[in-house]
Amino acid sequence: MTLALLHTSHLHVPVFEALRDEDHPSLELRHMVDESLLSRARELGPEAVADDVRTAVARAVADGAAAVLCTCSTIGAVAEEAALVTGVPVVRGDRPMAAAAVAAGERVVVLATVESTFAPTVELIEEEARRAGRPVTIRTLLVEGAWAHFEAGDTQRCARLVAAEADAVTDADAIVLAQGSMAPAQHLVRTVVPVLSSPRPGLSAGARAAQAG
Repeated sequence: MTLALLHTSHLHVPVFEALRDEDHPSLELRHMVDESLLSRARELGPEAVADDVRTAVARAVADGAAAVLCTCSTIGAVAEEAALVTGVPVVRGDRPMAAAAVAAGERVVVLATVESTFAPTVELIEEEARRAGRPVTIRTLLVEGAWAHFEAGDTQRCARLVAAEADAVTDADAIVLAQGSMAPAQHLVRTVVPVLSSPRPGLSAGARAAQAG
């Protein structure tokens, strides 16, 4: 059983390998990394990379993947759309997190280190709220400077900045860490507000899709 993962940073590979070893030891992962997808999506919008995402998904299917997991929130929607032309499940890694945020309560705060992530994440949470028939109010906060540290490979500094921003939030029922790269901050926060990240629930959803496929 093989799950292909579409990443926009090489730094995500060891994160998902570790989660696989902990939670899904029998699952074979095949990593595809294309950092240009995120840089172009940030500049031109996610639809600008839709063809390339479909090509990547089709290549994964041709190589034997039973399902594909997109770990990048910015291009998650166009990745899901690729399922219509490939015939295998394409899982948006942040969808389970969005559903959990809606279940937690009406007031959701979305933290991101890249501004282009806000629109697709907010749209996803609103979609999950409609699906659940629950009201939701969403506020967005950009963690200034954190992305530069992540790009430079200083993931710990990035995580500390994200955690500090999360700890400053008091008027929320859930805090969403919009990008998978922000997940390490989940272990540093002190706030009593639930802080949600996407890698672990996203990989679990991908594993289920691969098994079903």
